[in-house]
Amino acid sequence: MDTSTALDELGRFFKIAGERFDAGLSAPQMFSGAVDQAWHRLTESPAVHDEFTAEHAGRRLDHVEGSGAGRIEWVDAYTEVYGPLPEIWFTAADGTLDTELLGRYRDTGKVWAEWNCSPAPGDGDLAPAASYL
Repeated sequence: MDTSTALDELGRFFKIAGERFDAGLSAPQMFSGAVDQAWHRLTESPAVHDEFTAEHAGRRLDHVEGSGAGRIEWVDAYTEVYGPLPEIWFTAADGTLDTELLGRYRDTGKVWAEWNCSPAPGDGDLAPAASYL
């Protein structure tokens, strides 16, 4: 599995998370085992993790356990900015590609999946809003 791709996608996921939090929306669901594995590795170094989340999400984010299943709501926002989700989003932590889930996504542009974690703003410390003055 390409760790660089997983980290690139994690950065994009965090950007979407920051935008969702700014808009008062719920946290995006992490449904990819491969991308989540990169996130877990990043959390092994708290300072690096905090810097990475601040760079991409504009704030520190925490990794919060919590499972669910349903439509992955943030996919449309991702597609608008980055284009279609790459295969790594449909890849398990062991490198196995879920071809059925990927095929349904390619047919519909939507993702229905299970997840077991999501980001949450860390300790309420939000980055200041950008000033255009």
